[in-house]
Amino acid sequence: MKKIAVILSGCGNRDGSELQESLGLLLAIDRRGWQYQCFAPEGYFEVVPHVDVVDDEEDEGKVVDIEQRDIFVESARIARGNIKPLDEFRIADFDALAFPGGMGAARNLSTYAFDGPQMTVIDGVTDAILETYRARKPIMAMCIAPIVVAKVLGKYGVGLTLGTDDNTAAKIAKGFGCRIEACKPTEVCVDDINRVVTTPAYMVATHISEIFDGAENMVAAFEKLQSVESI
Repeated sequence: MKKIAVILSGCGNRDGSELQESLGLLLAIDRRGWQYQCFAPEGYFEVVPHVDVVDDEEDEGKVVDIEQRDIFVESARIARGNIKPLDEFRIADFDALAFPGGMGAARNLSTYAFDGPQMTVIDGVTDAILETYRARKPIMAMCIAPIVVAKVLGKYGVGLTLGTDDNTAAKIAKGFGCRIEACKPTEVCVDDINRVVTTPAYMVATHISEIFDGAENMVAAFEKLQSVESI
């Protein structure tokens, strides 16, 4: 039975893990009879409102005055409490590492949302990605989360998708050394050399059905990658 480590970044598309992407990923894993274990870093983040309608780009990402929440505690909402601190992650216990999308990847797991091409990735996530890469085990990522993988593994020339090949995130990932592939909502980019599998999800999707189909296709591509490796 395969076991997948899933790193969450809070709860909510604007400041944490995107719920529909997270559930699509967990469902795709569970439908195969596999296991997953959720992890999250500990630490506080600024809350971004989800009830207001964003009328222009200047309002996007506006934080709630002085309200902060804990990444680990919020992530536990998605995992129904079955979650472990990120510093307990060991790739030897798992067959792959996976990241759902959501702006938490850009705000809490990294500083992409604030620093763009000068972004950094938090130590625990950097360590998890490098440990997985060096163990020759696959990494899966959805939506904006591939930018985190791009920052850590760009020097190895990994291939991934961020939806289109000419949006801001894609251009920055190219600057890190990545090969970027344009993908439609349910399509998957597979780098079989570096063992990285990505899907664009809400970078381009407009329907929840596309999110679940994309997650399913991503996990199926990982399964195929594992099957080829074992031959």
